[in-house]
Amino acid sequence: MENAAKGKIIVISAPSGTGKSTVIGRLMKVPGLNLGFSISATSRSPRAGEADGREYWFITDEEFRRRIEAGDFVEYEEVYAGTHYGTLKSEVERVCDSGRNLIMDIDVKGALSVKKLYGDRALSIFLAPPSLEVLEKRLRGRASDSEETIRARLGKAEYEIGFAPEFDVRVVNDSLDRAVEEMAGAIRGFIARR
Repeated sequence: MENAAKGKIIVISAPSGTGKSTVIGRLMKVPGLNLGFSISATSRSPRAGEADGREYWFITDEEFRRRIEAGDFVEYEEVYAGTHYGTLKSEVERVCDSGRNLIMDIDVKGALSVKKLYGDRALSIFLAPPSLEVLEKRLRGRASDSEETIRARLGKAEYEIGFAPEFDVRVVNDSLDRAVEEMAGAIRGFIARR
């Protein structure tokens, strides 16, 4: 039986360079949305300054694989051979049981898996760039990626955009303020439904 005070799940996906982190940062500050973040698990080693249970739950690859088999993850991905990232069901419940609404920043396949698993309790939002040309300008404007990395990110973006119709809500980030406002409105409407 579902507790009426349980939080809901908002899943946001977007191609790299679309402004997702900035939008989520702004959404976290919107009064009334009552958003909380889950802590992802990873099988990679902690980097300098990272702490278990703060940036990530750091677990061995063997433990990660055992927990996949046990069905402990709502979504996961092997990003590199032997390096997994994922969201534990226990983290989703920890945030939602606290009465907060969970906001998740995950890739398109993970987002659709979460939506399938939680159904009407989850809202999936795809944040899209105005166009691939604008996205390319944004990526080049960062001046932090090699030509090879930019090409790879653009190829992945084109692939990810193909999944946009499968999301509940699609927002184009052609104006940061408008994108945040549109997403906040969609989230407000979603959490108001019981």
